Amino acid sequence: TEATLSKYCCRINTSFALKEIMSSGGAEDDIPQAERKTVTDFCYLLDKSKQLFNGLRDLPQYGQKQWQSYFGRTFDVYTKLWKFQQQHRQILDNRYGLKRWQIGEIASKIGQLYYHYYLRTSETSYLNEAFSFYSAIRQRSYYSQVNKEDRPELVVKKLRYYARFIVVCLLLNKMDVVKDLVKELSDEIEDYTHRFNTEDQVEWNLVLQEVAAFIEADPVMVLNDDNTIVITSNRLSETGAPLLEQGMIVGQLALADALIIGNCNNQVKFSELTIDMFRMLQALEREPMNLASQMNKPGMQESTEKPARRENPHKYLLYKPTFSQLYTFLAASFKELPANSVLLIYLSATGVFPSGRSDSEGPYDFGGVLTNSNRDIINGDAIHKRNQSYKEMHCLHPGDLYPFTRKPLFIIVDSSNSVAYKNFTNLFGQPLVCLLSPTAYPKALQDQSQRGSLFTLFLNNPLMAFLFVSGLSSMRRGLWEKCQDYLRKINRDIAQLLTHSRSIDQSFLQFFGDEFLRLLLTRFIFCSATMRMHKIFRETRNYPESYPQLPRDETVENPHLQKHILELASILDVRNVFLENTLDDY
Repeated sequence: TEATLSKYCCRINTSFALKEIMSSGGAEDDIPQAERKTVTDFCYLLDKSKQLFNGLRDLPQYGQKQWQSYFGRTFDVYTKLWKFQQQHRQILDNRYGLKRWQIGEIASKIGQLYYHYYLRTSETSYLNEAFSFYSAIRQRSYYSQVNKEDRPELVVKKLRYYARFIVVCLLLNKMDVVKDLVKELSDEIEDYTHRFNTEDQVEWNLVLQEVAAFIEADPVMVLNDDNTIVITSNRLSETGAPLLEQGMIVGQLALADALIIGNCNNQVKFSELTIDMFRMLQALEREPMNLASQMNKPGMQESTEKPARRENPHKYLLYKPTFSQLYTFLAASFKELPANSVLLIYLSATGVFPSGRSDSEGPYDFGGVLTNSNRDIINGDAIHKRNQSYKEMHCLHPGDLYPFTRKPLFIIVDSSNSVAYKNFTNLFGQPLVCLLSPTAYPKALQDQSQRGSLFTLFLNNPLMAFLFVSGLSSMRRGLWEKCQDYLRKINRDIAQLLTHSRSIDQSFLQFFGDEFLRLLLTRFIFCSATMRMHKIFRETRNYPESYPQLPRDETVENPHLQKHILELASILDVRNVFLENTLDDY
């Protein structure tokens, strides 16, 4: 059995550890029984923890129920192991030969557990816990002696620790720490490749290049008076979403699940997270809280208790998925979606266009967005099928999403063929909204696509996007905060425009009761209105669209909203890039 095998392995490891002590001048008989038991118990916990940790990769990646008890057991063993080595450090040093890098490995595994628990639950507080353990490893120099040992595999453990730590810091917007870590990682890689002459030098240098590009992806810098960069967070804060006025009639649906899919060619990425995916996942999260104050161990909740209401919608992050993978995760989300809840699908992907003309105009006749194929090597933005009698296989067509419109569905498509999803049909009468990016941008902005889409930037950080299209690359903190205050006022007014509209489709209002969706909708309208007023956005394909269509005169072309945008431009002294009398131009 599993327990018998663990004890057998434990006895072998204990025996090996004690023989090591004897070979260095000690005698096994001289070791007191209590100390011998301490080493045995430590070996058992260490083996058990490794066994459970390795088993995590066998858990299904989708579905929210099957993995929780296993995670709970793994956390439990690692908690005991961590406390045990703290309480018996001296005995383990003397009798087991415990090295500092081994303590670092235990701490690193606990950090990984918290990070993966964040990925499974979308609870940002677990990121803080992962940061605490990763930070302790660095502060206590657990890996400092690794470089003195002639074992390249130990150095690789250290390099991987740095890469994981950087990911957590990026997600927590700790950019100052990221820059320090990147410098340290660079030095470590240089030392590693110089000492061992390994073949993975190119891969590690690529890691450095990716994180450097990721850090520099934001097009605008906010500066303090001493010219240091201000780190801005784009997660939902208490004052983030416009409040609902008393008497506003909106739906009671709540965003419960989201699929965030990234499949753009040549976009900045780090650790299977494109910059668009990174921005969207932050738009669907609240600011992290201190975990210790609100809960005990993850996954250890008694089955008799009702689970606490999750603050953030659950998310799946899918980097370049195949059609099969995407559909599997989509079906799992759909299956587990609670009553009165919404499923959000965010697609940031290369456009797939129909080949030839079709006599019909069905949900498979307009193309869609690219899904990954392990066989095909695809270059360029538009994929054209050679055999015109068939539809593109490696593509998510609008028709592929029809079965999932049986439940409330909120779709965001950021693609050069986003308009394919404008031809939706609401077959089942459930709330359904599609927010669609422009299919092309003015030539002056097109070379920025590697650093992320402008449309997604508007949904994540509308002020930064507004500054970017206004030609600004830096700004003082005081002016930034003044503009953020004014933008909050604009959002409140957009919310009123939507809820007071007499001709708006009811789907928009049914989603408007959820804070995350409310903020996305108001930012979408702000984005659309800004682009329609901008002097260089003059083609129809430069503007976002939606299904169902919004009443333009009451939303994106509302004179009251246009006045607000001109006022914001005046605060920034960029009014000259916007049209004054936009209604006359249509």
